[in-house]
Amino acid sequence: MADFDNRLVRGAATTADTMDTGLRAHMLRVYNYMLAGLALTGAVAWATANTAFGQIFYNHVMTPNGTTILQPNILGWVAFLAPLGLTLLLSFRLQKMSFAAVQTSYWAIVALMGVQLAMILLIYTGASVATTFFVAAAMFGGMSLFGYTTGRDLTAIGSFLIMGVWGLLIAMLVTAFFPSTNSPAVSFAINALGVVIFTGLTAYDTQKIKQLYYYVGNGDAATAGKAAVMGAFSLYLDFYNMFLFLLRLMGNRR
Repeated sequence: MADFDNRLVRGAATTADTMDTGLRAHMLRVYNYMLAGLALTGAVAWATANTAFGQIFYNHVMTPNGTTILQPNILGWVAFLAPLGLTLLLSFRLQKMSFAAVQTSYWAIVALMGVQLAMILLIYTGASVATTFFVAAAMFGGMSLFGYTTGRDLTAIGSFLIMGVWGLLIAMLVTAFFPSTNSPAVSFAINALGVVIFTGLTAYDTQKIKQLYYYVGNGDAATAGKAAVMGAFSLYLDFYNMFLFLLRLMGNRR
């Protein structure tokens, strides 16, 4: 009887070790996808802002003060709207899509996000962009580590933060369509809330990715691969938005 109990304990320990090893490999895969996505976004943004490639999507316009700005043409507007369409496709068709199709959609979205980001690179100084990126990276790393290690269930906080995202979108639409409602104080409040919301979502999404692994980690390779890509996409969006809101708060315009 004692020998049987010992075998049960050893079996449980082996299973736990296997799951821990698999989880670390899964999270590394998620972060690799995310970092590769950010690198692709940055490369496309730089090429769009600084080379002839940008003329596919934008018209370069010189302002009276001598600053060059980008005005999107028809393809530029397509590049702005396509990520939303692809995101909706992933949301509603994920289970029926192949792993290759999910990967392709992810790379297409992050590349098109780079086309959008090019406008930001021309508005703010290079030093501001670099400084803000490193600040955002430090904040992201700290909150993602917290989400991975904490034993506290962040579901309730995550639901509240997701509601905050919708409120943030409504506030941004109101100020965009009714400029009279906008002011430095309102802009500061929106950007500060944006930083707080997406910083919190980083921890929540990291925990959710970790929890999801225990449901799909032992599944087929395609299912696990799609889970890794979608986990990377959620963290990518958290970092991207955190970076943009931080840049509006602390960035210096040209």
